[in-house]
Amino acid sequence: MDAAVIVYNARMSLRGRATAKAWHLPGGGTMRVLLVEDDLQIGQSLLRALKDANYSVDWVRDGASGWRAISDTEYTVVLLDLGLPKMGGLDLLRQARTAGNEVPVLILTARDDLDARVQGLDIGADDYLLKPFQLPELLARIRAVLRRKAGHAVSCLGNDAISLDLDKRVLSCNGVSSVLSAREFALMHAFLERPGAILSREQLEEKLYGWGREVESNAVDVLIHSVRKKFGTTVIRNVRGLGWTVSVSDTAKS
Repeated sequence: MDAAVIVYNARMSLRGRATAKAWHLPGGGTMRVLLVEDDLQIGQSLLRALKDANYSVDWVRDGASGWRAISDTEYTVVLLDLGLPKMGGLDLLRQARTAGNEVPVLILTARDDLDARVQGLDIGADDYLLKPFQLPELLARIRAVLRRKAGHAVSCLGNDAISLDLDKRVLSCNGVSSVLSAREFALMHAFLERPGAILSREQLEEKLYGWGREVESNAVDVLIHSVRKKFGTTVIRNVRGLGWTVSVSDTAKS
């Protein structure tokens, strides 16, 4: 799909079951996105476009399914339509925030209604994008939402010792700068958005892979080995019996 395509005007066939409750697009996804959109054509268009941009996407088509997905799975960001069956988008958002779920939410809607936009932001949406829109703007807004969540005004996580450029997908550490693969980037983003936190194998698999994916038992180990090969063995540290961690304070001493 062309990067500048307006998603309302997607030229895709409508293969698949219209009655499906949830969709997952296999492939080289990275950071995990939940798409809550009831329109089949728009949903399929976004599913493909986000996959091409190296996101792992779970797609549901009603608010009740969206609530179950948000409750059961840790997502990097949620793309939320407002006019949903079974539970409206604003009700879903309100319920999530009331439950203490702080996942970044970007509202996508055709409602050119100031009151609805204000209400969504007041309830806890992180940003708002009116349909139709162009894909580069959507991707830029996702990156901006993630920067704000991490407390950064610029497109970078970390510090002088180790930093991840969110726009260029370049990791700099131990005097080395290198462009990361899609999943290497998602792995380091997971670590650097919570520096010092210990992440288990299960937590990392959930962040990196979507529904229905067959995840090999050593998939996380292979990714970590790949990053260590580029930046040194101490860039990601083992915590025996618990998982792995990246500490921005310790990396420079390694």
